[in-house]
Amino acid sequence: MSFYDEVGGAETFQRLVHEFYVGVKADPELRALYPEEDLGPAERRLRMFLEQYFGGPNTYSQERGHPRLRMRHAPFPVTLDMRDRWMRHMLAAMDTLELDEAHAEAMRDYFMRAAHMLVNTDDTPHASL
Repeated sequence: MSFYDEVGGAETFQRLVHEFYVGVKADPELRALYPEEDLGPAERRLRMFLEQYFGGPNTYSQERGHPRLRMRHAPFPVTLDMRDRWMRHMLAAMDTLELDEAHAEAMRDYFMRAAHMLVNTDDTPHASL
């Protein structure tokens, strides 16, 4: 049985990603990173990606090719603040699920590693010269 199946399959990932985007919609700074007016397509892409990553259907790769997370996020300014905002909403979404601690910890660990890896812009205030 895959991790995907162990945590509840499609229903779990649909709930997780939907709750995550509820948080994104309420966060103007993070929401500004999403160029689409309708977050539905972004929600679908994240859900498909997470399902595939955690052992579910490989629909993401079939439709979009290799995930290449860093490349796909390169056009967007992913700062430490944006990483932290993303994590705050993802962890809040995780809290809506009833996962056992081992599965929840594995997911939190992945989210933290992936979010940190995507930081591509320094958001440290620079002193004037």
